[in-house]
Amino acid sequence: MSDMSVAPPRTFVGFDPARVLPGFEHVRRFWDPAQEVVTVKVLPGEYYVSAQDEMISTVLGSCVSACVRDHRLRLGGMNHFMLPEPAGDRDGWSSTVGRAARYGNDAMEQLINAILKAGGKREDLEVKIFGGGRVLSTMTDIGQRNIAFVQRYIATEKLKLCAADVGDVYPRQVQFFPVSGKVRVRQLRSMHDTQLADREKRYLKRLANDPIKGEVELF
Repeated sequence: MSDMSVAPPRTFVGFDPARVLPGFEHVRRFWDPAQEVVTVKVLPGEYYVSAQDEMISTVLGSCVSACVRDHRLRLGGMNHFMLPEPAGDRDGWSSTVGRAARYGNDAMEQLINAILKAGGKREDLEVKIFGGGRVLSTMTDIGQRNIAFVQRYIATEKLKLCAADVGDVYPRQVQFFPVSGKVRVRQLRSMHDTQLADREKRYLKRLANDPIKGEVELF
């Protein structure tokens, strides 16, 4: 699983801790009074899978999230990655991309693996993709690279793409309901570019300095 923040399990109305999927037992959850649902926030480099009536939420700038769901078992999850697979020495990002861009591929494989481990089948998977906005206006269009990567990955793996809201220049808030498969997307036009851009720059720098961990198998 990802480096998601942890906390002791909490009890919520309609939420059964005994049904939490293995590996996600200590993920931090909170009650969203507006949606009246248990919610998990997914940050860059994280992913989460559930078969319960939860909401999985994230905020995206140039990052991309894939919401993947087994429509027969009604379980699914979301990832959040900032970099695609290695893109070569095309601009000033090359030294960082060379080490960390593979996280896009890892993010997709880890999410799909977790769903398959929970009993899902590849032929029953549905995918919805979001994000990739050009919020880093003074830098290379990393969002477009993320979009191209995830579209190519879906085509190569012969997955079913059901919906997409990608590109443009604004951040997005994405709320995914894995049981129903519904996704709510809100454009954050009032959010200052510098706020999200600074967060993404810090995360990118950390990725460049982190050692790349073991290989992920897809089965």
